[in-house]
Amino acid sequence: MTAASEVESTSNIGPSRLRVAVTQAEPGWLDLQASVEKTCSLIADAAANGAQVLAFPECWIGGYPGWIWTRPVDVEMTKDYIKNSLRIDSVEMDRICRSAAQHGLVIVLGFSERVGDSLYISQAVIDGKQQGRILSHRRKLKPTHMERTIFGDASGETLNGVVDTSVGRVGALACWEHAQPLLKYYMCSQKEQVHVAAWPPVHSYQGRELWSMSREGTRNLSRTYAIEAQAFVLHATMLITEQGVARLNTSEGLFFEKPGGGSSAIFGPDGVQLTKDMDEHTEGILYADIDLDDILKTKSFLDVCGHYGRPDLLWLGVDSAVKQHVRS
Repeated sequence: MTAASEVESTSNIGPSRLRVAVTQAEPGWLDLQASVEKTCSLIADAAANGAQVLAFPECWIGGYPGWIWTRPVDVEMTKDYIKNSLRIDSVEMDRICRSAAQHGLVIVLGFSERVGDSLYISQAVIDGKQQGRILSHRRKLKPTHMERTIFGDASGETLNGVVDTSVGRVGALACWEHAQPLLKYYMCSQKEQVHVAAWPPVHSYQGRELWSMSREGTRNLSRTYAIEAQAFVLHATMLITEQGVARLNTSEGLFFEKPGGGSSAIFGPDGVQLTKDMDEHTEGILYADIDLDDILKTKSFLDVCGHYGRPDLLWLGVDSAVKQHVRS
């Protein structure tokens, strides 16, 4: 990582140099209040270390429901999970927004979102320099495999992935959305500069699972996204301890069966890793001092939705309308 610089870009979009940060921590499993408390603590820690952007993993609030890969039907645990998921319009979300505003950070929050009594895998971009406003709220396009046992599909709000913030254009996707070519192309078309790739705990490949679900595979997807989008990618993962395994009762499962799983990293727009790895069991925050002008260097070679595209031959159609259950 390079030292932070006081030099500002001559571009009219403001400073090109930023300090970005990504968490690697354990959430409050099925505990909304503990998750919110820890979120605010991590925001304060990141701000104290000069961060301007902070990324959180998939379903950070509430914790990723890892038991679904062991017991797809567990109504008691799902009941508790619904009760401890986060509503957009809630005192808990207000507290997170106030914390972002107090510390002046742009945060990208992953959370299990409760709407009525249904759940969605959601992400929000909150800008602390804009009074903690939620600038973007999106849901995962399609829950992955066993996730469909408790999470619903997104509608047009899934496309609210990239937004202008006080530090540049910031976007986010969750987990295997990074294997969705059309969704990725749509994100690329919006000229993202900083992208958050949100993941659950992921362990090294053991041969029993798909390689693409391992530490190595998920990093490959995030790194490929950086190269394709020419964006800085904040690869955000959570970890799990023995206490977490016990809370989810997953010790006999294929996933979430052992402690660890932290794999957070930051990648440059050419795919280079900018951070040193923390031990997979260690909680903390990873930082990188980046220069958004480096995006221009990579785009001079490769601009997928610019000079390296062929819209006369290949193009993407998009329907961003949100489909309501009741329409009049």
